[in-house]
Amino acid sequence: MNEAEFDKFAKEYKKIHQGVVGASGEDVEFFSEYKVRDTVQCIKKYGLPENLSILDFGSGIGGSVPYFLKYLPQCQLTCLDVSSKSLKIGSVRFKGKARFAHFDGQQIPLDKDTFHAVFTACVFHHIPTVSHEKLVKEIHRILKPGGIFIAFEHNPYNFLTVRAVDACPFDENAILIRGRDFRRLLQKTGFVSDMPRYRIFFPRPLKMLRFFERFMNWIPLGAQYYVIAQKSV
Repeated sequence: MNEAEFDKFAKEYKKIHQGVVGASGEDVEFFSEYKVRDTVQCIKKYGLPENLSILDFGSGIGGSVPYFLKYLPQCQLTCLDVSSKSLKIGSVRFKGKARFAHFDGQQIPLDKDTFHAVFTACVFHHIPTVSHEKLVKEIHRILKPGGIFIAFEHNPYNFLTVRAVDACPFDENAILIRGRDFRRLLQKTGFVSDMPRYRIFFPRPLKMLRFFERFMNWIPLGAQYYVIAQKSV
């Protein structure tokens, strides 16, 4: 993860991102909110407390913050990123509502068994593949026993997603990850992981069909997917 690479896009991040996702008919906030909403459902499924501690790994300018506060107002949220400029923007936007912490892209500067949940949204495709295992082990380390890691990623089997990534300036060096490979990585590093769940099959003009997505999440054609993993008790 390259700090300079993300610092240069920090001020224009939301504008650039909106230009990329515009073809879906949705705005950036739609994508931020649905991820948090899905995460909250997972948190409830695993029986974690409402005042839980959450780490947003690769938080950028804090796009998840308002939605975690909306759906889990009692949570203790920490935002972690390699981009100092992004963290500064986020800390100004959401002063006093979350903790913002910088890390070097290698070792997470937080204590063992600290968080009930770690959330990450389309971050790992920016990280060199050789560093994936080390960082997942770091995430495993900072989770409490029984805690969960939920990771969202772009689906390389969806051609519209691939086209959007190819057109995105801050995805220039991105390497998309297959859902089954991400799950295999999690299992290799000590997590117990479910199968990937695929999301966003229909653009906004066909949003009335999104009701059926709950029955389609096993089909590897959605624009994005997430994997859930739990640290053994």
